[in-house]
Amino acid sequence: MENSGCKDVPGPDEESFLYFAYGSNLLTERIHLRNPSAAFFCVARLQDFKLDFGNSQGKTSQTWHGGIATIFQSPGDEVWGVVWKMNKSNLNSLDEQEGVKSGMYVVIEVKVATQEGREITCRSYLMTNYESAPPSPQYKKIICMGAKENGLPLEYQEKLKAIEPNDYTGKVSEEIEDIIKKGETQTL
Repeated sequence: MENSGCKDVPGPDEESFLYFAYGSNLLTERIHLRNPSAAFFCVARLQDFKLDFGNSQGKTSQTWHGGIATIFQSPGDEVWGVVWKMNKSNLNSLDEQEGVKSGMYVVIEVKVATQEGREITCRSYLMTNYESAPPSPQYKKIICMGAKENGLPLEYQEKLKAIEPNDYTGKVSEEIEDIIKKGETQTL
């Protein structure tokens, strides 16, 4: 996506909300699997937070086979992500995908800065009670694909590429494998 600044999409109204994604939901095709109303709004920065990967309550993700993305407060650090404008009808599916009911993630409200310096308030998620663990190569790839697709700053993309994954070589879900294969053929 060439223009990673805020689109001429109106802000949230009574039918919609803004969601700040920093993990696998950076990738359009991934977020659309369960949340078809998601429309790219802009690229944004969450100041004084840091990206981490972990297993909720020490349990490895059966979907991703490694640590999954979360954020934690860390003065001076920053997390870049994508702000999606979503229909409120997708709130339940997004919460379900993020494991809110099971206690994997909690909903948080964050203030992010657009590349133009505008501050916007978004819904996001934070993993609670987790043990740090490296992501699977497949999960890391989905995040890097999303960062590239949406034009996150190149320096931040390089940081993502430098993350050491675990050594999982098996399969992830079929729908995710399909997304990865499509991404590989598009970059050839």
